[in-house]
Amino acid sequence: QVQLVESGGGLVQAGGSLRLSCAASGRRFSSYVMGWFRQAPGQEREFVVGISWSGGSTLFADSVKGRFTISRDNAKNTVYLQMNSLKPEDTAVYYCAAGSSVVVPTTWYDYTYWGQGTQVTVSS
Repeated sequence: QVQLVESGGGLVQAGGSLRLSCAASGRRFSSYVMGWFRQAPGQEREFVVGISWSGGSTLFADSVKGRFTISRDNAKNTVYLQMNSLKPEDTAVYYCAAGSSVVVPTTWYDYTYWGQGTQVTVSS
């Protein structure tokens, strides 16, 4: 069982930056693939970025490539999402997720555990 708690969301102007954190409980954090998803009002939850258990492999949605980075600190049971050059279309609730896949999945149903989400709002 893994519990995930996101933090770091907020309101930022276009072009600004935010850093989201996802703190996990449980002793097997280092064995989980981690992902970030987002969901805007009236839209489906979409994959943003994922990172393998070792941190050696990452996968980004095209919409965030070159602007977002993901990292993890297995000693701290935490995964980070650094978001730069934010755009109004990045506005959404951002969710952290953990899964047991060997590769980095991009579909929400491949992740088992989910956080409660944190709101990111980018003003124009």
